[in-house]
Amino acid sequence: MSVGTSSTPGAQDAGSPPAASRPPGDLAGLGIDPDMLPDGLVVADEQGRVVCFNAAAERITAVRARDALGQRLEKALPLEDLEGRRWWQLTDPYGGLAIRVGQPERNLLLPGGREVLVSARYVRTRPTGPLRRLIVTLRDTEARRRTERSHAELIATVAHELRSPLTSVKGFTATLLAKWERFTDDQKRLMLETVDADADRVTRLIAELLDISRIDSGRLEVRRQPVDIGAAVGRHIQAYVAAGQPADRFLLRVQQPLPDLWADPDKIDQVLSNLLENAVRHGEGTVTIDVTATASPREGENAEHAATSVTVSDEGPGIPEESMNRVFTRFWRGSKRGGTGLGLYIVKGIVEAHGGTITVGRAPGAGAEFRFTLPVSAPAYLA
Repeated sequence: MSVGTSSTPGAQDAGSPPAASRPPGDLAGLGIDPDMLPDGLVVADEQGRVVCFNAAAERITAVRARDALGQRLEKALPLEDLEGRRWWQLTDPYGGLAIRVGQPERNLLLPGGREVLVSARYVRTRPTGPLRRLIVTLRDTEARRRTERSHAELIATVAHELRSPLTSVKGFTATLLAKWERFTDDQKRLMLETVDADADRVTRLIAELLDISRIDSGRLEVRRQPVDIGAAVGRHIQAYVAAGQPADRFLLRVQQPLPDLWADPDKIDQVLSNLLENAVRHGEGTVTIDVTATASPREGENAEHAATSVTVSDEGPGIPEESMNRVFTRFWRGSKRGGTGLGLYIVKGIVEAHGGTITVGRAPGAGAEFRFTLPVSAPAYLA
């Protein structure tokens, strides 16, 4: 624990144990090392000297704990607001109003201009008594910035993807309403079919956005039922063949026997649809789908065949090595444009919501290979 005391007389109460042995608040009673906390923690005593400076605070401020401990807080943590004013002089926690209980989180600047999120809590011996401890928490702004950038990118992508089909729908409907009698039945049918296809595109995009919202908030609901994964893959292949793909482009191999798989059939269909569409659209040659029994992806699961794996591979150019770590991120697209770039992000979220794993690699035929593994566990009421 990066905690220590100042050697200055009066820095601690006479007869009390050193501050180093007394982590702030309930940390001591809970047996928690401040270095285990994800956020920076800085604690100053009643005289304003630093008695705790944890590892996260070191990382965020680039100040070593041994240099900060025992120093005056304003020297160890020289913060300024966005207008360049010294923060501790401005807020005056030790000499200001005794009714204050803390400072809400706000952006402040470290030396060098680096932004950090800072909040403070004032610990008093009684409601309006003198300050006994000043507890400061620090958070790096980079994670928040990444989240804000991701949200901005999502909004921009959605706006772009919606503009095209909605413009088409508006144009064709306005034309039909204004000049209905001038068009032949075949022309009307063509325009209405285009409107119908664009409406489907908007519906798919909205469904993807709802899925992302549920995945990001941890609210993706999985309704487990018995799933025949081999039959599910077969249905997708039949749909492609009916749409004009040659039947010999697909090779389905199902290992028997397979363990009983309990999963959400609609969401598994969504995963299969996305992976097969990627293989057909972006790959070349034969699309091979292998369904096998395998060990569970869960740690501590000893059953040899406690999971089902599905591998989808093609014979196309594959995915470059430098791109493989970005395949399951938002907005990733391969060399060919098209789509929102959200499908594989949603696929990963669905598989992980089932307790499974998904990986990407290079197929034996040099194409792309996606493999997802699902534990076969039944719902709790059947356990």
